[in-house]
Amino acid sequence: MNFQNLFKFLETLNKNNSKAWMDTNRKWYQEVRTAFIHWLDELDLRVAEIDPNYYATPGKKGINRINNNLMFHPNKPVYKDHFGAGLDKAPNSADFYIEIGLKQCVLAGGFWRPEPKILRNIRDGIDYNGEVFKDILNKKSFKSTFGELYEDEKLKNPPKGFSKEHEHIALLKHKTFAVVHELSKEEVLAPNFNEKIVSVYQEMLPFRRYLNEAAMI
Repeated sequence: MNFQNLFKFLETLNKNNSKAWMDTNRKWYQEVRTAFIHWLDELDLRVAEIDPNYYATPGKKGINRINNNLMFHPNKPVYKDHFGAGLDKAPNSADFYIEIGLKQCVLAGGFWRPEPKILRNIRDGIDYNGEVFKDILNKKSFKSTFGELYEDEKLKNPPKGFSKEHEHIALLKHKTFAVVHELSKEEVLAPNFNEKIVSVYQEMLPFRRYLNEAAMI
């Protein structure tokens, strides 16, 4: 995958963010998009080798649209400033997200504001064996890779059915259960980038498995 070409395309698109420019440069866009999909296909096979429960996610299924949703966000540019994709995208489960863009490059995973039933199940799981979850979050290598849980909106009061004195009340107030590993542009362009992704994927596995098991309660 020629990430230099991907960054160059995004930089140029960002300066000319319009449908007219995209129509003129559709061939370039398709070239970058196709290469990104092929790269995702290779990554899909690679990760499946290390995770026996991996849910096959070909590049065409995993890649996100580059168009912004202007119906709900009319003030956003026509096109995004990044290429994004999800791997291991089993229904109703925590996926593994890759974003390569101008403002940020990240590897992330977990549940972003899950639907009420899944959120309730995750909270019930934490209520049942939250110490196991805390052990995962506090593991030295995990913290050095991801830091804390992703900071998103939290409840001000305990969720329904839980006491404010609950030993895991800080976790139970979360609405999003996800972690993020930031990447530099230099890391993306490095020859060992795929190995880096595999390493981060492996470090995240216990976290995502815990959430998936809880979500299916």
